[in-house]
Amino acid sequence: MNMRLDDCRVVENLEDIDREIARMATLCHVKLLQPGVIERVLQRDASVCGTENRIAFGKLHDMLVLHFAVREHSAEVRGQIPTAAIESYLVECLRKRFPELAAEWRRA
Repeated sequence: MNMRLDDCRVVENLEDIDREIARMATLCHVKLLQPGVIERVLQRDASVCGTENRIAFGKLHDMLVLHFAVREHSAEVRGQIPTAAIESYLVECLRKRFPELAAEWRRA
């Protein structure tokens, strides 16, 4: 992915946010990359969790809100196409680094 310096900063900021999102999703056993799950977390639907952790779920919600605020700002400044490319890149990185976010959680 060929990016400008400003795009690299956005990627770094979103990587930090997304890494924390992945960490909170892992703590809550949320299959974040499955269809519809992000929307449910944004609606504060804790039934998507495989384990109860109210503090981590609250932080997961807040970090998702922050991610979308940064993404919206990026789209306003850079445009939808470059922002979509950045987002696709980050999702693919998350899939590689945190495969459990898309997999079925096994209950203990």
